[in-house]
Amino acid sequence: MTTLRPYRAEDEDASIALWLETWKLAYPSIDFDKRVDWWRERWRTELVPAAHIVAAEQDGALVGFVTIDGTGYLDQLVVGPAHWGSDVARKLMNEAKRLSPGGVTLKVNADNVRAIKFYLRNGFVKSTEEVNSSGRAVDVMEWKT
Repeated sequence: MTTLRPYRAEDEDASIALWLETWKLAYPSIDFDKRVDWWRERWRTELVPAAHIVAAEQDGALVGFVTIDGTGYLDQLVVGPAHWGSDVARKLMNEAKRLSPGGVTLKVNADNVRAIKFYLRNGFVKSTEEVNSSGRAVDVMEWKT
């Protein structure tokens, strides 16, 4: 059974390891091992101080997390590959919506079809397109009550 709880400082290593595992699987052509130090710094200086972070746990192990800031921007929704297709992502998304009842926005790589289908099933609509700092096409998606 999946339980949700607030992020704790001692979750940092498990959260970063989960981020690395999921992104390496989603985009095997990108060397995310080289990005871990950058990600850890971003995690510590940008996300942890500014976002609500909710952890999903099963049998005492972190299996996912979501970050959402006070403006309703969902920066990260990460679920371990072993739990893809389960209800973990849906539970985390519902919690993000609860924390930001006025609306949620997010950016998703335009070629991440699996994630886009999940967001569409959860009431999001594509509002615009961008190109991220890596030169990848990104869809901006929104959910409003």
